[in-house]
Formats: sequence, structure tokens, C-alpha cells
Amino acid sequence: MLQDSHAFSGFAVDDIAAAKAFYGDTLGLRVTEENGMLTLHLAGDGGDRPTLVYPKPNHEPASFTILNFPVDDVEAAVDELTAKGVVFETYAGTPMETDAKGVFRKGGPLIAWFTDPARNVLAVIER
Repeated sequence: MLQDSHAFSGFAVDDIAAAKAFYGDTLGLRVTEENGMLTLHLAGDGGDRPTLVYPKPNHEPASFTILNFPVDDVEAAVDELTAKGVVFETYAGTPMETDAKGVFRKGGPLIAWFTDPARNVLAVIER
């Protein structure tokens, strides 16, 4: 029944204008707006992968990483995003503690977490 459906994911934010500026200007993603909601047009192997961003007045940040951005070089991505004002999480005192730059180096691929203006967690992760 759903095998041919073009499923998509979505997440909530508390401020659509702030989200549009962050995802469009800071992260450089293609963002469209319609009916008070945003669509992030994420590129993938198969083309456009739309992700819905919708307003929620009583928004609470997701307790998990909502988007992972695979990159060839996490260090370079962290440097570039830091220069644009993105602050990386450090998770001090936890098993996920990162270095001073915000990169987790204690197993698995290199990864660095940051948040959007609604405090949802995103990551750059090395391919």
C-alpha cells in the first residue's frame, strides 16, 4: 500500500523565520516556504529529499539528532560552520564528550553536534 509513497520526514521549530535564516543562510540549504511552513530540499543520491519544518508554539527540542549531514572532512566542516557562527556541543562529562572544537573522537566516524535556533540537534558526520 505505501511502497510507492514518497514519504518524507519533518520536525518542529518555535520560530519559522529564525529557522529559515539558519537553514538557508547559515547552512546554505535550499529552503522554500509555503503555508507558514518550510521545506528543506536536501540533496541525495536520488535527488531532492524534502524535509518539512513546521511551527509549533509549545515546541520542545527533539531528544535525538534530527539531521545528520555526511561530509568528507568533519574538521573542515566544523571550521566553516564555526566561522558562520555555529556553536558546537561539547557534552562535557558525558560518554559523548567532544574535544574543544566540538568533534567526538572516541570511536566510530568523526562527528560534531550543533543545534538549530529551536535547539534541535544536528550533526556533521564523516563519510
